[in-house]
Amino acid sequence: MTAKSRFQPAYAITAAIAFALLISSAAVRSAPSMMILPLEKEFGWSAATISAALAVNIGLFGLVGPFAAAIFERFGLRRTIASAFLLLSLAAGLSTTMTAPWQLMLFWGLMTGLGTGCVGLVVGATIVNRWFEKRRGTVMGLLTASNATGQLIFLPLYGFLVSGPGWRAEAFVVSGVCALLIPVAFFGLREYPSDIGLPMYGATAVTPPVRSMENPFGRAFGALGEGLRSRDFWLLGGTFFICGASTNGLIGTHLVPACGDHGIPEVRAAGLLAMMGVFDLVGTTASGWLTDRYSSRVLLFWYYGLRGLSLIFLPQAFGIAAIGLPIFAVWYGLDWIATVPPTLRLTTDAFGRERSAMIFGWILAGHQLGAAFAAFGAGVIRTVTLSYDGAFISSGVLCLCASILVLFIGKKRSTGELSTPLPA
Repeated sequence: MTAKSRFQPAYAITAAIAFALLISSAAVRSAPSMMILPLEKEFGWSAATISAALAVNIGLFGLVGPFAAAIFERFGLRRTIASAFLLLSLAAGLSTTMTAPWQLMLFWGLMTGLGTGCVGLVVGATIVNRWFEKRRGTVMGLLTASNATGQLIFLPLYGFLVSGPGWRAEAFVVSGVCALLIPVAFFGLREYPSDIGLPMYGATAVTPPVRSMENPFGRAFGALGEGLRSRDFWLLGGTFFICGASTNGLIGTHLVPACGDHGIPEVRAAGLLAMMGVFDLVGTTASGWLTDRYSSRVLLFWYYGLRGLSLIFLPQAFGIAAIGLPIFAVWYGLDWIATVPPTLRLTTDAFGRERSAMIFGWILAGHQLGAAFAAFGAGVIRTVTLSYDGAFISSGVLCLCASILVLFIGKKRSTGELSTPLPA
């Protein structure tokens, strides 16, 4: 079968991974944001206490990524992802029995962070580099957009559950969904196209993979050492830190309680996040298409700049909630995680396909450290000032700084990218 055949197994594999990303990133990682207000009311825990557990969750999600990429090479995608879903199912189910903050830290911080870290965007980067010779930007955009689709599906449901049966019902739903995905991951995924006698999409020859038997931790730290010697790594990691601090760590975690501060109930707040999910599905998919054709640096300049302006606008949007918040949802939603495809493209250009998944894992770790910083920092700001406004505005300013920094990525390698479209 050639790349021109009507049916391409690469797309079937991508669809399976997209579903896994949808569940792990959206169904699991978005669930705790709907629990902040109920946990405050039931146990009297402060926003800072709850945010600390969520910060551990988000931070581990990123830090596990580069090691997960190495573990995939050593032990395989199927076993790793199936084990991760087992851990997630146990964490969500056991959390219904918690009565103390340390249990929140264990179940929704440590266990959930480790599990989602093995089924994050580094899986998408691995699949794209293993299965696709062409259209990598478009496919990565589709994989990233699966997170938005998950929010569309699950957040309104979570809002209904939290406002009705309660947060424990939400946790049971998460546990059950993850349990159902264990056999799907183990029996449904494939490692390489050559395992079923096919070339990568866009290629004509079947290329046997080079399977590593090295210690996965050694490979991960080796990739980190290579990255730390590169200016591009610092620029990519630094701007992705800001990306995390302005997306899942801030809006994904704190928009619902921020709406609560302004008298907006959980169901309506979840609807806003779902609206963002719809527009992010469009924006991130389009970003992947654009990444295959135009300068990744210029795309990132616009993405970060427009996101920064939307966050600076958000405190004013609450004052005119009837129209202001929908405007913010559309504006911000189109740009939420559109940064991922061009960032992966720049990483692959800088470090090559062989090492890009692991190095992207470390760059993604920077993203999640930024998200953890924002998740905890915004909770502290809310506890001290009784408002999230300072967190939203400061994050917006950081995005404007990132829009300038991205223009320097890859400057030493190429001088023509800014004006030369890339081939499809």
